[in-house]
Amino acid sequence: MHPSFWHDRWHSGQIGFHQAEVNPYLVRFWPQLQLTRGQRVFVPLCGKSRDMVWLAEQGHPIVGNEISPIAIREFFSAAGLTPSISDAGHLRRWTAAGYELLEGDYFALSRSDLGRIDAVYDRAALIAMPSSLRPRYAARLVELTPPEVPMLLVAMNYDESRMSGPPFAVTHAEVEALFEKTFVIELLHTEDALAANPRFRERGLERMEESVWLLRRGRDAGARL
Repeated sequence: MHPSFWHDRWHSGQIGFHQAEVNPYLVRFWPQLQLTRGQRVFVPLCGKSRDMVWLAEQGHPIVGNEISPIAIREFFSAAGLTPSISDAGHLRRWTAAGYELLEGDYFALSRSDLGRIDAVYDRAALIAMPSSLRPRYAARLVELTPPEVPMLLVAMNYDESRMSGPPFAVTHAEVEALFEKTFVIELLHTEDALAANPRFRERGLERMEESVWLLRRGRDAGARL
């Protein structure tokens, strides 16, 4: 999506993708990454997600990326924090209390921008990308993350003839095609989550499947678990 699309969404308050509560899949499946306190988590396209607060409460410093300054400002305001803001080349860096949110284009990020990453959490990034951009998203994620870094990925799938994204439908086969050459992939959970998301029923869906994936980089990448 062109950056102006997301800027317009935040300016107009059309942020139905934002979840007011912590994602239950995060709480349920995050322990499977087997991280320790102090390990740093990257959250791409983070918006003002409450999930970052939950991760910080587990002892994880957070580095997020978000294109909208409105989203970042509202995140810190909701957390009762006053961030320090500095220009960092093509980015603006907002920091406070263990959070470091990088304002700018995801596709322009580099490893040096992010610093150390020990894990990745993606609930809203992959499904925010149209199919034409998802290979670029996955490729850049590989460039940004060092070996051995695990990722918890939440995706959704639905009949795209009944609703147009975002959020976009991503099939199991596509998740595997995007990541299996670099990550060991494990499908942790899948369920029809339409009942818990009535706004999608109102948009015409009769079924909406959510899936949770554990991805691990390492020398066994390319082999399915």
